[in-house]
Amino acid sequence: MENASFWSPEFDIVRRSDGTTFMTHKGTAPRLADTIAARIGYWADRAPDRIALAERDGAGWRRVSYGALWQQMRRIGAGLLARGLGQGRPVLILSENSIDHALLALAGQYAGVPTAAVSTAFSLVSQTHDKLSGVAGLLQPGLIYAGDGARYARALAAIGGDVIVVTSCNPTDGAQPFEALAQEDTSAADTAFAGLRGDMVAKYLFTSGSTGSPKAVINTHDMIARNQDMVADCFRFLARRPPVVVDWAPWSHTASGNKVFHMVLYNGGTFHIDAGKPAPGAIDETLRNLREVAPTWYFNVPAGWEMLLAAFRADRALAERFFGNLDMMMYAGAGMAQHLWDGLTGLAREVTGHEVLLTTALGATETGPFALMCTTPQKSPGNIGVPAKGVTLKLVPNEGKLEARLKSPSITPGYLGAPEASAAMLDDEGFYCLGDALRPADPGDLSKGFFFDGRVAENFKLGTGTWVAVGALRARLVDHFGGLLRDAVIVGEGRDELGALLFPADGADPDAAALSAMLDDFAATATGSSTRIARAVLLRDPPDLDRGEVTDKGSINQRAVIRHRPEAVELLYSGARGLKVEGR
Repeated sequence: MENASFWSPEFDIVRRSDGTTFMTHKGTAPRLADTIAARIGYWADRAPDRIALAERDGAGWRRVSYGALWQQMRRIGAGLLARGLGQGRPVLILSENSIDHALLALAGQYAGVPTAAVSTAFSLVSQTHDKLSGVAGLLQPGLIYAGDGARYARALAAIGGDVIVVTSCNPTDGAQPFEALAQEDTSAADTAFAGLRGDMVAKYLFTSGSTGSPKAVINTHDMIARNQDMVADCFRFLARRPPVVVDWAPWSHTASGNKVFHMVLYNGGTFHIDAGKPAPGAIDETLRNLREVAPTWYFNVPAGWEMLLAAFRADRALAERFFGNLDMMMYAGAGMAQHLWDGLTGLAREVTGHEVLLTTALGATETGPFALMCTTPQKSPGNIGVPAKGVTLKLVPNEGKLEARLKSPSITPGYLGAPEASAAMLDDEGFYCLGDALRPADPGDLSKGFFFDGRVAENFKLGTGTWVAVGALRARLVDHFGGLLRDAVIVGEGRDELGALLFPADGADPDAAALSAMLDDFAATATGSSTRIARAVLLRDPPDLDRGEVTDKGSINQRAVIRHRPEAVELLYSGARGLKVEGR
């Protein structure tokens, strides 16, 4: 079904005799601008009074128009250059999402000064600050911005060194106020902007660092702009109606910090910064914002969608406001359950009288992130779609799976200070190795899209030589326990049978007898040894960020959990099958 709101892709498909398949989206996305900053200048000229950014300010909103944003970028950019910053002396950002955070990052892009926003977990959750210290040591920043000096005081102390510190509130000793960055004379910044090249660094985004120190992914101006050209080509409705977004996801991650944030500004929309989160209590702020602002494009993780659906069912006026102007819904970060999918699509149809696309995608920090996108309405969740325009997807047979690799105008040139890792990320034909396996929705028609089929590095063999698809099995196991589990780790490499280490949901104290019965039910659904889990251990302690057991995004590192919890693995395989509880 052709829909003028989205692309109508055509593909070239080549199959080699060894089973390798190449799928290329024909054509090139129209080039809208050379840089994000140039595109903001475009909107500042054509719609100077339109609101670009908004955040809560008491009962009201602090708003910045495109005209004001353009001037602030130039003035702050001049202030950065006056302090000796540049391509080799970046800005390290320790802050939640905020207008000041946005102004600083965009000023850096205007003046050719790279910025790097790092996960707040590295500063506020970590007890050791090892990851943050590693980030600072790699970047060697010339300036550190801490949104709240008191809130980030421990993190600043852990970094140490003689570096300029700027804060928006509660300054630490010697810190400069954010307002002091802006200069009236913007000539130096204007000259720097005129000299920007596509291969210059616009920003750094850090990987989660689940297997060691986080890697700094280089984001060039051309990489970001070409990725946004692909987004605009896919979401044709953006040209018809500039996006209105209410978004909480952190800018330290590529999903919001690159795709959503830049998408809004590239297309002349309005980004409402949501201080809420998909968590009990924190979701109330999101609901408050959605009662005032009707989005046209909305993203959340499945847990957040679950909370929103309950609120929509309890408040018809809220549901009508939310769905009334909505062009699209998107989820990512975890698999979505069928009941949630049905609830959202059904309510959207009931409220609006038409279908509202609910979808997901596949990408990585290294890919911009926009790479694969599903725009065809589906009856169930999971289809991650097809390659974006100009992207080639390479599918390589690997132990019975199809390993995905990508070539794209928006692939990173590499990692800062890591030439070996930069070289290793590409195969011998220059394709970026995602590390993910994909399964075609229809092997006879690849244009029908793909399903995520697990991380290649996570999969292992049982002692019998049977391969275990860990990602898909873990997702089914967690879903089977209906919200009682935060996550699970699949164990059994080289053993005769599988087991699982179970992390209970935050704040949950599930009944062991009930969990045991659910484990038996799950085992009864197995089709063989690679899907049968008949023994499990309910863990006492949550996954540890500093030990690399969990990333700052909340995803579990299988191998780190197994490595750091040998006693739990021993308990898992001791005695009879069934459920055991750690510490009892």
